[in-house]
Amino acid sequence: MSAKSVMLAASAAVVLAACGGEPGVAQTTSAAAPVETRPPNGKDQKPAFAGQTRAPEVKAGVAYEVTDHVTGLVRPWGLAFMPDGGLLITERPGRLRLFKDGQLSEPVAGVPAVDARDQGGLLGLALDPRFAQNGLVYLAYAEPPKDGMNQAAVARGKLVTTGGPPRLENVEVIWRQTPSLPSTKHYGGRLVFARDGTLFITGGERSITEGRMQAQRMDGTLGKVVRINADGSTPKDNPFVGKPGVKPEIFSIGHRNILGAALHPKTGELWEVEHGTRGGDELNIVRKGRDYGWPTIAYGIEYAGGPITGGITQKAGMEQPIYYWDPVIAPGGMAFYEHAAAPAWKGSLFVTGLGPKYLGRLTLKGDKVVGEERILTEVGERLRDVVVGPDGALYVATDNEKGRVLRVAPR
Repeated sequence: MSAKSVMLAASAAVVLAACGGEPGVAQTTSAAAPVETRPPNGKDQKPAFAGQTRAPEVKAGVAYEVTDHVTGLVRPWGLAFMPDGGLLITERPGRLRLFKDGQLSEPVAGVPAVDARDQGGLLGLALDPRFAQNGLVYLAYAEPPKDGMNQAAVARGKLVTTGGPPRLENVEVIWRQTPSLPSTKHYGGRLVFARDGTLFITGGERSITEGRMQAQRMDGTLGKVVRINADGSTPKDNPFVGKPGVKPEIFSIGHRNILGAALHPKTGELWEVEHGTRGGDELNIVRKGRDYGWPTIAYGIEYAGGPITGGITQKAGMEQPIYYWDPVIAPGGMAFYEHAAAPAWKGSLFVTGLGPKYLGRLTLKGDKVVGEERILTEVGERLRDVVVGPDGALYVATDNEKGRVLRVAPR
């Protein structure tokens, strides 16, 4: 794709100051009309509070240039920048690639075998907080089936880039999802290190009915956010440690399929986006020991039509999403923007859309979404992941057989 410049001009007279960008930076909204104009699937459902869905369109007025940064990929899923500027990329068929100094490496040796059917494969990745010292890379993936059953897993290994082609050494599996099920869907797969060095693993409930019910069970890790130490052991301050019949690595429960997650730059809390059915994609702040409701409560409707479970959207003791989309955007990845390269983007949350094929920019005020903007609509491709590069540009992976990583540079 040749270089392409897009000017996102403000088109209205209503000014919202300091509600999504850097304090004092104006953003504009088109007469407070929501950016979403399609009718919701859950047509009789009401949000739990004002602003929980269909936020007004708020444009930052940032001009940007889109160029190809990496090409020649097959369904890239996860992106992570190394301290030296190199970019690590996972491809769903089971390859880890290193892009550095304008060159894309051959597949990194030593990556565990994956089950790449359907929604499986090699998924998220994270660098150890001490990567500069220990070189450790963490990979989430779907393990190959055994007797028709499989599960998500996380492995780590040391990345070596000297003395030959890049490779992972001393690879070990540090966590496996339980129970195994006969499904090829909803593995979750984002890995995020907390400020204290523990590792969050976002999970899915494998989609089938048995897995869906597992999201509320405490003797397995389907439909959960898991928190472990970097070596795979369980942190002693996890909320359910020592409780009989409960998996100690569980941090939160009641999730459907979490494909995007990131730490809030100011609070350090884990934020995540997860898939709903026909409607009900959610943005949540993940808090210790909380129940996020799936499948007991949900927005939207079943794929085949009709209510989800009991057809309710609220229940005491279950968390509400801080924001939801109906119809869905099919969120893939997310990243907070704090770089000085685009002051009007500062404080924003970017979320990729696999369904409508755009990059969403959410304007935040505390833990509330007060505006929404859609960019990269001109690309016309499914967008899987987004990260902020050291240069302040956004790097966005496209989910295609001829996949690429786009560089979206504010001008």
